[in-house]
Amino acid sequence: MADNNRIVLAYSGGLDTSVAIPYLKERTGKDVVAVSLDVGQGGESLETIKQRALACGAVEAYVVDARNEFAEEYCMKALKANAMYEGVYPLVSAISRPLISKHLVRAAHQFGADTISHGCTGKGNDQVRFEVSIASIDPTLKAISPIRDLALTRDVEIAFAKEHKLPITQTEKSPYSIDQNVWGRAIETGFLEDPWNGPTKDCYAYTDDPAFPPVEDEVVIEFKQGVPVKIDGRDVTPLQAIEEMNRRAGAQGIGRIDLIEDRLVGIKSRELYEAPGAVALITAHQELENCCLEREQHRIKRDIDKRWGELVYDAQWFSPATQSLSAFIEDTQKYVSGEIRMVLHGGRAVVTGRRSDSSLYDYNLATYDSGDSFDSKSSNGFIDIYGLPSRVAAARDVKFGNGIDVPNNTVE
Repeated sequence: MADNNRIVLAYSGGLDTSVAIPYLKERTGKDVVAVSLDVGQGGESLETIKQRALACGAVEAYVVDARNEFAEEYCMKALKANAMYEGVYPLVSAISRPLISKHLVRAAHQFGADTISHGCTGKGNDQVRFEVSIASIDPTLKAISPIRDLALTRDVEIAFAKEHKLPITQTEKSPYSIDQNVWGRAIETGFLEDPWNGPTKDCYAYTDDPAFPPVEDEVVIEFKQGVPVKIDGRDVTPLQAIEEMNRRAGAQGIGRIDLIEDRLVGIKSRELYEAPGAVALITAHQELENCCLEREQHRIKRDIDKRWGELVYDAQWFSPATQSLSAFIEDTQKYVSGEIRMVLHGGRAVVTGRRSDSSLYDYNLATYDSGDSFDSKSSNGFIDIYGLPSRVAAARDVKFGNGIDVPNNTVE
């Protein structure tokens, strides 16, 4: 049963959420349970974050190493969907929010809270992702944001932290807002809000400068039903595959993205992303699908992939629509097994080879050399039938004087 005197807080260990613990207690009279997940963001250990939460006044601290869960159940779904919002962004933050929300709800149930709190502003997408995900799992839970709902601004945070002697250090002004996990890294605000300003070196952490790459790196990735299972012949878990490709593709400057993005809340935002592992793996997976998916299935899946990415970006991970599209995508992956060879160099991941026992590529049908098994004589009848609707429509246009005008290019 929920306890009306408890709030579960999504806790990162930074200034915003550290101040939020005593601030929520002071403003609402409720005890705070801090929840922290490791989704591959690096930085401080979960134990350090847990102890800081308790030192800031949390009555309980729920910490989870969710890296494998995130990689296997969220990143792999995005990989199978070749998820690239607006054609370029591999949903770095969007796929982590449903996982964090699931654990927030689990903690609320475990510790008997009736309210969940997050550190999002009222302008971004994540407030929607958290609250819609939470409501999708347990619609009886309430949600609150101290920054959005309780006027917790940055200057108030700093003064509050000093006044209450909280065990945190923070400068008055940080140049960027950064969110990162094993799937990638998002960078925004500061001077980047002027879209004419180019990114500087200090924006990047996951990728080296692609203008000065090391020697090219050839990699062979083996997939089984859409999931990477080996790299250069070595068995890997999904998490290990992402981490290794982050290192190798990141060293080549692969996965840097700079775009004006249409946010869910209706505004356009300038965003930088780094996603070396995600971009390299999606490139390889797409090429394997080129070999293994039947033509009409593949055409439909491209449309489904785009819509899946839009829905997940738009906070609909748990929606019936997304679940139905996910079922279709999963069904397409049963033959997406084989190897892709790529060369990583200078900001690009270039496929140079592909092989699969379940490929629909047939050398004997495709070759123009002797041994060609394609019956070219069949093409005459195929063209006749395939072009029939166009010929009938063209005859009607001519009948009513609407035929296509062909210019007379006679040379004088």
